[in-house]
Amino acid sequence: MIRYRQTVVTHRAPLVVDRYGNTTSERDWGAATSTTVRGVDVVPQESTEAVGDRPVVVTGWRLLTRRGVDIDLGPGDRVTALGRLLEVDGSPARYPLGDRHHHTEVRLREVTG
Repeated sequence: MIRYRQTVVTHRAPLVVDRYGNTTSERDWGAATSTTVRGVDVVPQESTEAVGDRPVVVTGWRLLTRRGVDIDLGPGDRVTALGRLLEVDGSPARYPLGDRHHHTEVRLREVTG
């Protein structure tokens, strides 16, 4: 049951600029800004395993906002939730209802191994 009682912390890091002044796709997590967001729900999704030279487990999570609430997250951002550091997986889905914002869902993933 979704109750929207969880608190998460969102993290956004600027892109690194190389010595020639070019913006790279690498993030500077040492310069990240963090924002506390209350009243959301984070629920588990699918999980996959890969075995081989290095076993890897990828666990999916979904962050949901209350009706009428959006959250400032995008690809490349991170979220601390349930004691885990999760990465935003793709672009957040913002659902309209008529001409209003209904709610937002954000796919998250945790990679271990």
